[in-house]
Parts: sequence; structure tokens; C-alpha cells
Amino acid sequence: MKKACAWALAALVAGMALPASAQFAKAEDAVKYRQGAFTVLAQHFGRLGAMANGKAPFDAKAAQENGEVLALVAKLPWAAFGAGTEGGKAKPEIWKEQAKFNELSEKMQAETVKLAAAAKSGNLDQLKAAFGPAAASCKNCHDSFRNR
Repeated sequence: MKKACAWALAALVAGMALPASAQFAKAEDAVKYRQGAFTVLAQHFGRLGAMANGKAPFDAKAAQENGEVLALVAKLPWAAFGAGTEGGKAKPEIWKEQAKFNELSEKMQAETVKLAAAAKSGNLDQLKAAFGPAAASCKNCHDSFRNR
């Protein structure tokens, strides 16, 4: 049993270490994966935004839960932007300006961690303060690298 678990863990780690292009059988699979991740991200981000902007009542427990999901999901889509995965709403500039794209994605991930921490605090003012910079980090990437 221990040997089987060790092999399963080794296979999982090896799969995580593969280049992004090797993780998806077809480019369309990568596009679907990142679109799915961004959809989940947008749902949880929107829920926090509604609370931060007074469009929904502040619920500390819901804010914390949405923040936790947001921080986790914000890490997911980036592996699906490997070479040969062009398509969807992604502009070709992503693959031409990888350094800028990576910088903006790292900034967004950092801001979502801050937003998640603010959501976890149970303090509406902290949520409001963290939401703006997180939203701006999303917008910066969309403006440069996403087709409408």
C-alpha cells in the first residue's frame, strides 16, 4: 500500500513538473482549462466586489470563504499559457511579451492574496481597501493581453 501511494505521489509530482504544453493534449484543452479557471475566479472576485462596493450586504463568513477560493484559483490559469496554446480571448501578445505577461500575472496573484487576507479579517473597510488594487491588477492584464 505504501509503495502504491509513493508511486502515485511521484506521478503527481512528475506531472506538475511537466512544461505547460505537455500538460494538455491539445491547445483547445489549455484554452478550456484557463477559461474555466478564470470563470471561477471571476465569480468569487465578483462576490467580494459586490460586498466591497455595497451592492451586497457584507457577510464576514462568505467573504472569508470567497477569499480563500480566490487566492487558490488565482494560481491556476497560468500553466495553461504555454507555447502552442494560443486561442480563446488571449491576445497573441501574451506569447510575444512573456516577461510583461508574467509580471502582471504575478502582481494579480499577489493582490488576490492581499484581498483574501482582507476578506479573512472580517473587516469591511479592509476588504474595500484591498479590492481596488486587486481589481486594477486584473484590469491591467486584461487591457494588455485579453481580447474583448
